[in-house]
Amino acid sequence: MSASALVIGDDGKARCAWAGDDPDYRPYHDNEWGKPLHTDRALYEKVSLEGFQAGLSWITILRRRGEFRRAFANFDIATVAAFDENDVERLVVDAAIIRHRGKIEAAINNAKVTQNLIAERGDGALDALVWSFEPTKKRPRPRGFGDFVATTPESVALSKELRRLGFKFVGPTTMYALMQSAGLVDDHVEGCFSAVP
Repeated sequence: MSASALVIGDDGKARCAWAGDDPDYRPYHDNEWGKPLHTDRALYEKVSLEGFQAGLSWITILRRRGEFRRAFANFDIATVAAFDENDVERLVVDAAIIRHRGKIEAAINNAKVTQNLIAERGDGALDALVWSFEPTKKRPRPRGFGDFVATTPESVALSKELRRLGFKFVGPTTMYALMQSAGLVDDHVEGCFSAVP
């Protein structure tokens, strides 16, 4: 195993090196990343934030997550689905979030698609859809940075299905990041205390 893939914190715990000692990253790594995430609202938020992250670092999004929640009504699906052009204009000048018109419009579009999906399939529809792409076979735990992948057949398939339904900013790499963060896969490196046995 590459020693650089792990970092030992001041609490003596071995963690994935990307978590470091950052005051935002460390609790996210310890308490959220790779833990199973459920409910339509929580997964809609995750899809939205992963979309905003495209082309940026996750820490940029994580440090603004509270502001994203404020700007997007805590990612309440029905509320965001009702956003109109005035809301888009309000959001593109909100310096506390990422002011990317395409990503903002995608988040609103994806709320509408999620709302339609729930209307057709019932509560839990987005949750069930996302989790239906959970890999049936576990990949070997990463031992070093070279073992990480950007996409998998499952993330490609999830991306394709979401796009078929009308979702935007849900490419295969973005969807693999979602799968990692929402616990569909556990990519904590070997030796990390957060790794699921």
